[in-house]
Amino acid sequence: MAGFAGTIAGGVRLLAICHRGTRMTAPRAAWKGFLKVGSVTCGVKIVGATSEASKVHFKILNRKDGLPVKSAYIDEATEEEVEPEDQVKGFEIDKDSYIHVEPDELKKLKLTSDHTLEVGEFVDLGDVDTRYLEKPYYLIPADGAAAQAFEVIRKAMDEKKVAARSCVVLYQRGREVLIQPFGKGMLLTELRSHGEMISEQSVFADIKKVEYDADLIEIASLLIDKKVTSFDPSKFEDTYEDALIAMIEAKRKGKAPPKPVPRPKENVVNLAEILRKSLAQENGQSKKGKAARSRKRSA
Repeated sequence: MAGFAGTIAGGVRLLAICHRGTRMTAPRAAWKGFLKVGSVTCGVKIVGATSEASKVHFKILNRKDGLPVKSAYIDEATEEEVEPEDQVKGFEIDKDSYIHVEPDELKKLKLTSDHTLEVGEFVDLGDVDTRYLEKPYYLIPADGAAAQAFEVIRKAMDEKKVAARSCVVLYQRGREVLIQPFGKGMLLTELRSHGEMISEQSVFADIKKVEYDADLIEIASLLIDKKVTSFDPSKFEDTYEDALIAMIEAKRKGKAPPKPVPRPKENVVNLAEILRKSLAQENGQSKKGKAARSRKRSA
């Protein structure tokens, strides 16, 4: 049992280190091919821009003996496990009626964009609807020979403030993507299809028009001004992951888990008074911050 506890402790410590942003090795390319803009073609690589390494991962255990269990596909009729070689994908065309699709048939579905990111059009960055942005990747030159053409395309796009729309086959599936300049390379983002999006009108339809005092907007604007800062993702915190790590550490040490943070209460009975109070608090914090910085400089 001591060894088991030590393993958990080591795992939690490792997760905590990753969570604080320890430098990790660059991932391998998810795709290699060519970027084609008109008659200009250069070799490129797509590299994942996100990682799940810092997330807490659980295994499913048998409560009786504490050992891991594995998932299995079970035949609905016989209730027996179906071995991998006997499994096949099926598309339901009617109740209990399926069309079988073999792995080789899927592999034969080669799209024209299988090895080429052909740019069909450019759009202004300001026109991009961020609801459609799904998963980011980095796009970089494949090698030194491609560097010059890649940089010319990237620089021209940067000066024009445009993004390129294209399509690529990733993980055996065609995906619409948006490509835009980003630092010394480019950012390629998978796009959701229009059919996946829920119309905002269907959600906003029940929001009623309300009357309000114009002074409230002015007070709220002042409150916003006090909190305006630069967009800095390094300051973002995953409070759920932090809570998971704290809970696991407490259980490892045999202590009670941390108390949950109480849910906020709605307090909009007198909106004007609450806004003024919030603004006063922000002014007070701002003065404290200035005083602290002044003491540091004098010291």
